[in-house]
Amino acid sequence: MPDVDRGDRPLSPFMIGPYYRPQMTSISSIMVRITGIASLGTATLLVLWLLTAATSDGAFAVVDGLLRSFVGDVLMLLATWAVWYHLLGRLRHVIWDLGYGVEIPIAEKMGMGMFIGATVLTIFTALAV
Repeated sequence: MPDVDRGDRPLSPFMIGPYYRPQMTSISSIMVRITGIASLGTATLLVLWLLTAATSDGAFAVVDGLLRSFVGDVLMLLATWAVWYHLLGRLRHVIWDLGYGVEIPIAEKMGMGMFIGATVLTIFTALAV
């Protein structure tokens, strides 16, 4: 491997601060990963709700009480946003895989569109329920 003088440059974009300015594309990519993990956590909670419904009245009352409380409502609203955001992120990657929208200005607009789109779709979903 050639000996390359890297100078004082940072070795990783994870050095946020004076060395790295987060861009819309990196933030939206990180958010897709976070929303995927959050969706998995929410799905686990819903499976727990179903398991307690099938096994124990007392345990079901606890989990059902949590999901029907204000905290549960906020949690489900955030989970809905996470699912929509993750879906839009996957759609963005399909568009990129087809070779469209890979230019930086378009990719940044798509990232902002994902945040706005997930918020609007979450509001529509909350109003529909």
